[in-house]
Amino acid sequence: AACRVIVHIDLDCFYAQVEMIRNPELRDKPLGVQQKFIVVTCNYEARKLGVKKLMSVRDAKAKCPQLILVNGEDLTPYREMSYKVTELLVEFCPLVERLGFDENFVDITEIVEKRLNQLHHSGCSRACVSGHVYNNQAINLHDTMHLRLVIGSQIAETFRGAIYARLGLTGCAGVASNKLLSKLVSGTFKPNQQTLLLPESCQDLIRSLDHIQKVPGIGYKTSKRLEMLGVRNVCDLQVFPPAVLEKELGVAIAQRIQKLSYGEDDSPVTPSGPPQTFSDEDSFKKCSSEVEVKERIEELLPNLLDRVHQDGRQPHTVRLTIRQFSSADKWLSRESRQCPIPPHLVQKFGKGNSNVISPLVDILMKLFRKMVDVELPFHLTLLSVCFSNLKDLPSSKKGSIGFYLKQASPPPGSGKRVREVEDVSQREGQNRKETGTTKTMKLSEEKKSNANEAGIPDFPFHLSHGDIDQEVFRELPEDIQKEIISG
Repeated sequence: AACRVIVHIDLDCFYAQVEMIRNPELRDKPLGVQQKFIVVTCNYEARKLGVKKLMSVRDAKAKCPQLILVNGEDLTPYREMSYKVTELLVEFCPLVERLGFDENFVDITEIVEKRLNQLHHSGCSRACVSGHVYNNQAINLHDTMHLRLVIGSQIAETFRGAIYARLGLTGCAGVASNKLLSKLVSGTFKPNQQTLLLPESCQDLIRSLDHIQKVPGIGYKTSKRLEMLGVRNVCDLQVFPPAVLEKELGVAIAQRIQKLSYGEDDSPVTPSGPPQTFSDEDSFKKCSSEVEVKERIEELLPNLLDRVHQDGRQPHTVRLTIRQFSSADKWLSRESRQCPIPPHLVQKFGKGNSNVISPLVDILMKLFRKMVDVELPFHLTLLSVCFSNLKDLPSSKKGSIGFYLKQASPPPGSGKRVREVEDVSQREGQNRKETGTTKTMKLSEEKKSNANEAGIPDFPFHLSHGDIDQEVFRELPEDIQKEIISG
């Protein structure tokens, strides 16, 4: 791991850049991208005038009355551009891992090795660094690790140049010996710049973080538990007794985060490929009736089904996530329920949305009623529908990000709901503010016996219990239950 060279590419104010490419007249004007009542990002012209990311629209307009706002609730153009960036990077190197829409890790170790050999064969020992060096540390070209990282900086500059020349996007880059350090150092100089981190400066960088949650891989929940132990910054974590940490968090998590606190990260750059799930969500101030819930689900499904259709694979599991209003627990109050999609419905995917929307709504409403007692008042602030357990059709050609780019994007302007491609490779704390909690209900023995006496088929033992809500299964029509069992 010490010999690796990893580049982290982080695109500048990504949504705003995409909007400026779509409408060049917006360039050099203060621009914000709005979702609901929040400015989710803004360009640097707006930032110079006091506008910040995640600022309310009201506050942003007060700071900058001339701010131009663009509706960014339809993520289609951002998703499409995001995959173009990844596809471009894959042309240079196959080891590219996506992190959200605007970040990519690239393991360029082999490319560096080839260039290093070329240098040796040519008898040339000179190499110039591209961009900044963290802490302005002196480079020793007789140190092989230094030389590798310098070559890595040249390759990172090539990546950034290609992204700008081909796609019109600028971005920052970090070059280091692992993913953690490359991500941390990439934001040192912004915008449109890059920074190289030499091994000797690793501890200076990691100790410069003012809060433990700034360490990628340590998320909200873990940071709160660490704070209860008196751990608030990296230095605290480095000297915290390992035995106590392992008792509180478990051996695996304790060892992993303590290594992270020293800048150690052995995790590989894993090519992301097509997403493993497709989800679409809508947040709102209040939804408090079954009629409203059904309407919002009906609004979410068409674009989501379009994306599934474009992808070319068939989902076999559907999940509904809700967030109930909670003044005390704003981020952690999500609840989910999922169940298998009946085989006869799976076969209809891709043959027109009208054939599947109505039965899907029925299934999703059953899932909803398992989480909410509709006889009592309720107050929802979010609904999300997710399709997972994606399986290839026999004729599908899969494997490359290029395939996904061509297949998985719905037509531009096909919807205005906030939607999100979930990537199962993402770990806790990486660009996620909200964490879903899936709760599985189990039938009591009494209900099981009643179901058997009524002649309802038993739970399909060959299917994974983790993917199926048993109570919903038992409420499906008997012919659908039999199809699932036989499937």
